[in-house]
Amino acid sequence: MILCIDNVLTPEDLKHIHLILKDAEFVDGKLTAGTYAKAVKANHQLKGDTDVAKEIRAIVHQALKQNSLFQASVRPKSIRPILLSRYEPGMAYGLHTDNALMGDETLTRSDVSLTLFLSDLETYRGGELVIDTSLGEQSFKLAAGSMIVYPSTFLHQVAEVTEGVRLAAVTWVQSVIRDAHNREILFDLDTVRRMAFEKRGKTLEFDLLCKTHANLLRKWAEV
Repeated sequence: MILCIDNVLTPEDLKHIHLILKDAEFVDGKLTAGTYAKAVKANHQLKGDTDVAKEIRAIVHQALKQNSLFQASVRPKSIRPILLSRYEPGMAYGLHTDNALMGDETLTRSDVSLTLFLSDLETYRGGELVIDTSLGEQSFKLAAGSMIVYPSTFLHQVAEVTEGVRLAAVTWVQSVIRDAHNREILFDLDTVRRMAFEKRGKTLEFDLLCKTHANLLRKWAEV
């Protein structure tokens, strides 16, 4: 399931992030690329061990924690530290797939990838996230503060930026529900039961939906 989520960050969050990034130190994005992805990755990334990086990570992680749509659709077990990427004119990230396992001492499985857009649409050209799906390539370029989440199994790329600067936060999630199709089933069931409760309150139908949702979660969850 590919899902776009609006308003993950508030205008105040975005303003603060852009302010503290003005004098921040960026490094070559190849430093965090996998062996084969290095050949197609051309961007800059915020240096990870700085106070600015830690502050931005805290802001984004808190926003993810509070976003009910993200929580219901992704069901995060663990979230990798946020990477903040910057693309200037001529930069792109060619077709690649994300590493299945991430980390050094403690490994995390990448089930879900996310891109949180930080730049206003009118400030740059190009820079679309292009995902290679069963329906062909699909391009996404969202408003600042909005986010796309998608299974990490997809091949994807970032199109070349031709004008301006593209800023985005990216990370990867290990879900309590490993299988993407099962996550979608649970998300749909959760959506339906919420709608049923809003329309008719606590009915027998609502209780049966809750029972089915809980039993499937119990069956599929890896905790």
